[in-house]
Amino acid sequence: MRLKIEFVDRLGIAQEILAVLAGRGLDVIAVEVDPPHIYLEAPALLPADLAGVDAAVQAIPGVRQATEVSMLPGARRQLYLDALLASLADPVLAVDAQGQVVVANAAAAQATGLREDQLSGLSLQELTGDAGLADTLVSHDYRLPVGEVQVGGQPYLLETVALHESGGRVAGAVLTLHAPHRIGERLSALQNYSAGGFEAILGRSNAIRNLRQRAARMAQVDAPLLIRGETGTGKELVAHACHAGSRRHGQPFFALNCAALPESLAESELFGYAPGAFTGALRGGRPGLLELADGGTLFLDEVGEMSPYLQAKLLRFLNDGSFRRVGGERELKADVRIISATHRSLEDMVESGAFRQDLLFRLDVLQVVVPPLRERAEDILLLAHAFLQRACSQAGRPPVRLSRAATAALQANPWRGNVRQLQNVIFRAVTMSDAAVIDTDNLELADAATAAQTVLDDDSVTRLDEAVAGYECALLQRLWPKYPSTRRLAERLGTSHSAIAARLRKYGISN
Repeated sequence: MRLKIEFVDRLGIAQEILAVLAGRGLDVIAVEVDPPHIYLEAPALLPADLAGVDAAVQAIPGVRQATEVSMLPGARRQLYLDALLASLADPVLAVDAQGQVVVANAAAAQATGLREDQLSGLSLQELTGDAGLADTLVSHDYRLPVGEVQVGGQPYLLETVALHESGGRVAGAVLTLHAPHRIGERLSALQNYSAGGFEAILGRSNAIRNLRQRAARMAQVDAPLLIRGETGTGKELVAHACHAGSRRHGQPFFALNCAALPESLAESELFGYAPGAFTGALRGGRPGLLELADGGTLFLDEVGEMSPYLQAKLLRFLNDGSFRRVGGERELKADVRIISATHRSLEDMVESGAFRQDLLFRLDVLQVVVPPLRERAEDILLLAHAFLQRACSQAGRPPVRLSRAATAALQANPWRGNVRQLQNVIFRAVTMSDAAVIDTDNLELADAATAAQTVLDDDSVTRLDEAVAGYECALLQRLWPKYPSTRRLAERLGTSHSAIAARLRKYGISN
């Protein structure tokens, strides 16, 4: 039985309590004193004897009562500490002031290949093979920034938290080892928490339905995927959806825009760099996106802008999954699915020598093409209303709606910038206007005549019905305010009022 005895602290009271128990022939195997309580464990004490023991110890001056407890506080703390350490996925070690391991968790044992009890007493040099690591940490009172170490042949980022005695002297530290892929999981979760799957690709047109069906099938095949499409069509959204629909959906997703970074920076972002690789590099080196995305997906946007040197390094990785950090000599491996995207014709770039043909073959195993907005014109209003709702929510303002004229203007616009341009137009209109109804002036688009001329001049129009519909919509939008009845407008255009009414309804200009 385990007892909690409450007392008023005075000199010698603990010995008197123990003497009472000893006089009853009870062997006490554990004692914890934490005034105003003393905790005892006496296995031979039975519940039937508790009342007698309680009366005996209360006869001692200062003792108030003795009650049974299920566990001693120290044992409880140890139990929860062990559970806490076991639940941590990252290796954690506590070391003393000299850098010797005092306690370690199961993840640390797994990383080193040793049992937890075998880790106790080992030095940091024995764990990492770095003779100067302990000296460096001790000399800086365990207050160094995060650096990289090797444990069990694998790279880890080392984070230290110093432990201090009551007088302030450093008594050791808690060391946490962060594996690159674990960091990648956390960063990916933060960056992509709101990224959706195929439901996030909005549209009811046949073109977008076919895209979702094709991409969903390819998401399940663990092979490189090339996404083609004009700028602003939503290629990264498709990449997110393909990752979410793949067997890697629970692993990290990272994106790198190859056109946004110079070659040297893109290389270090993609492959990481070794300690001392260049001036200004972090002391312990840094893992790249390939290491952070291990087990998951890496999206290379605008892959056609990648330099020939980086193309060669990427090709090697695609061949055998191996790479080297910038300035490093050690071969690293990563299991990453590559999804790439481009708005350029990579075949034309191959012909001109700007892109490697062998790399194109490795990237273009699976392929989807994201249609431009002009080929899914029936989705314009659906997208516009979705963006309108999102913009109002972000701006913290009441919902607004589009006027008939604004609706017609949106449908007539050629949208060279595709979905991204439409989103920007809606967000700008909501931000810059306080009106409850968004009109054409708020959209800041070209006027109807200019829009119509744009449709006619747009070399990208491949179908006659698209050009005719675009011109017709823009023309009706321009004339309706001047002839605001179907009969007057029909007379102006020399046709029947029923035909005009049908066209006005078709383009959302009038009921």
